[in-house]
Formats: sequence, structure tokens, C-alpha cells
Amino acid sequence: MQAKDSNPPDGGYGWVVVVSAFMVMGLTAAVLKTFGLFFVEIQQHFDELASTTSWITSVTIVIFHLGAPVASSLCVRYTHRAVVITGGLLASSGMALGFLGLNMVWMYATTGFLQGLGISFSWTPAISIVSHYFSKRRALANAIASAGECAFAFTFGPFFQWLISQYGWKGALLIIGGIQLNICVCGVLMRPLASSSLRSETETLSGNGAPRKDKEEKFSGTHKTFNWMLVRRTEFLLYAIFGILAAMSFFVPPLFLVPLSYSLGIDESWTASLLSILAIVDFVGRLLCGWYANLHVVKTVHLLTMTITLISTSLMLLPLANSYLSLAIFTGFYGFFFGATVAVHITVLADVVGMPDFDSALGLFMLMRSTGGFVGPPLAGLIVDMTGDYRAGFYMAGATLALSAGSLVTLDQLQQRKERGNQTKSEKPPLPYPSIHHLKLQ
Repeated sequence: MQAKDSNPPDGGYGWVVVVSAFMVMGLTAAVLKTFGLFFVEIQQHFDELASTTSWITSVTIVIFHLGAPVASSLCVRYTHRAVVITGGLLASSGMALGFLGLNMVWMYATTGFLQGLGISFSWTPAISIVSHYFSKRRALANAIASAGECAFAFTFGPFFQWLISQYGWKGALLIIGGIQLNICVCGVLMRPLASSSLRSETETLSGNGAPRKDKEEKFSGTHKTFNWMLVRRTEFLLYAIFGILAAMSFFVPPLFLVPLSYSLGIDESWTASLLSILAIVDFVGRLLCGWYANLHVVKTVHLLTMTITLISTSLMLLPLANSYLSLAIFTGFYGFFFGATVAVHITVLADVVGMPDFDSALGLFMLMRSTGGFVGPPLAGLIVDMTGDYRAGFYMAGATLALSAGSLVTLDQLQQRKERGNQTKSEKPPLPYPSIHHLKLQ
């Protein structure tokens, strides 16, 4: 497949790519987000503890993150399109095989491992190619694409609840696996840019395998190998620490929101509506924050720090709810600020490392963040088992997010210090040339 363009078009066919990514986000992240509806069903079927059952989600999350560098490497070597199609086949297979429900180990291997790998191979290149297609409107494009997660979660909440009631949790998994095959269709629509073409294409343009200077300049922003040296950059490491701490908490609220509502005596039908509320305000938060970030009024890292702080506050207050109304209000606050965070955190990563290293940075960021996603849900489940109260999981998530905000503040201070240093160097007057009289004296 020949590349079409080496520069970000900031529109045109890029909007088709955004819509495709929107669909991929819905068929991957939204499924993971609403998997809490299966939590109690699976726990009761196998008669296991909450901590044991939560490992299904934990395995999905960690494989989702661990597979990101592999997905990024494949995008560099082949195309984003090919990787997304492969991811769609893996995700569909993992969910469909979960239909057999042989034992907990089987669930870890199918709805955990295979599903996580499929999500990784679909989500990573989908969000990456959007950033390649856009430059000036990158924040808005990323916000629209990521909004697919909450748009689908809004309908998936009551739809999955209906599937479980009609076909049981096993039958529901089989049907969802079939729906996820549409990821492959979305992948077909993701036409590659020149930045995702093979090295051989670049060399062919030069005629003799040695690219000329003008060709080198044209493709100077294109890396054909995975850049592992990003781990030596302090700014990237600080952002990765933020990702690790944030991942420890991000996956906890959707997992325990349903069990918490059950513990408060809320009816199942109303409980499903909580996930819909979460999806609606998440959707609004992403679009509004993406639009605001696109105005470039404030630095995106400042905006991200603010939203993370507000999420932490919301999670600390959410356990105070003692009725459906109060739980819905606190869930709304949490969902809005979570959506605002997701809208800009990929854009901040691009700002930190630059677009030439973005594919590698995204893979490494997801890999390092996996430790947080791996530890977070089981740790929250362990705390819940020890205290006998689902509220404890939300307190843990809020405290961890507060720590992640500190990493962003440190990153911002480092960037400001470097900017001031660069300004000081540029403002220094040039050294005066020695006068002819001075040269004669010498």
C-alpha cells in the first residue's frame, strides 16, 4: 500500500480515520469499561472472592498495556491498518471463547489474555493514526475519537444487562464477540500516511537505495525502528510515572460501581443506568475539554493536572453517597472529569516527546502504565475483601490519583526550567569580533 501523504492533512480523509477510531474505541475500551456488569455473575457462577474474580479485568488491562509496544512496533514496520484488523480478530476470539466458561483459568486466558491483546492491537494504532493525521486540531480529533468509548458505553450498559437477562452471561459474551468483528471493518478504512509506510518506500524514492538530502528532510520525522531510548528522557519518565499511578485508579470505579450500588440496595435496572450516566457525562467531558484544549488558552499539561485533581476529589466524595440520587451525582462528577482527562492525556504525551517519537512513546507509555493497571484492581479487591466495604476501593483510587498529579506538577516545573534556559541562551549577545587594531597588536 503506497503512502498518500507525508504531511498531516488536518482534515479531509482524516475525519474518516477519526470516525473509524471512534468506532474502535467503542468496541474495545467501552466493552472493558462495562465489563463490571459481568463481575457479580461470574463471581457467583464460580463461587469465588472479589479479588479472584477481579483478576479477569486485571489480566485484560495488563495485556492491553504490555501489548502496546508490540502493536507500536508492528505499526512502524507494517501499517496501522493491518494491526487494527489483527486486533479485531483477537478481541472477537477472546470474548467468544469466554462463552465456554470452563473455569477461572479459562476466563483469564480468553476474556483476559486474548481480549486484552486484541484491545491493545486495536486501540493503540487507532489512537496513534489519528495523531498522525492531525497537528493543529490534534486535541479535538483525539477527543472526538476517544469519545467513542463513552458513546458506546452509554448503550452497552443497558444492552449488556438485557443480553445477560435473556441469554445468560455466557451467551452475552458470545454475542459481544461477534459484534467486535466490526473492528476489522474500521481497520480497513484507516488508510496509511507516508509516516507509516515501510523503509523500502523511502529508499525507493531516492532511486539508488541512498536517500538524497531533500528526501531525508521530507522523511526526517519518520522513525522506522522502535525508539527504546525514550526511557532515558526525564520528561518521558515523569509522564510514565503519572500513567502508572493513574492506571492504578482509573479501572477501579467502573469495576466496583455496580457492586457498590447493589450493597446500597439499589435495583438492578437503576444500577445499569448509572453506567449510562457515567458514559453521557464522560462523552460531554471529552468533547468540551478537547474543544477547549484546541483553543490553546492554557498548556495542555496544566489542563491535565487540573482534571486529575478534580477526579481525585470526586472519588474521595463518591463513597459518601447513600442513595441512588447521590450516587448518580457523584458518578456524574467523576465521569465528566475522567472524560476531560482522557481527551488531553494523549495530546500531552505528543507534546512531551514530539511526533517523530510518538509511536514509540505511546507503546512504551502503555507498557510502563501496565504495572498500575495490573496492581490496581486486585489491590482494590483485596482492600474490599479486608474491609467488607466497596467504598474502600474508591478511597484507594482517589489517593493514588492525588499522587499522580504531583508527577505532572514536577514535569511542568522541569519543562518551564528548560524553556527559561533556552530563552536565556537565545538572548545572550554574540561575542564581538576583534578589531583590526587588536589583531595588529597581537
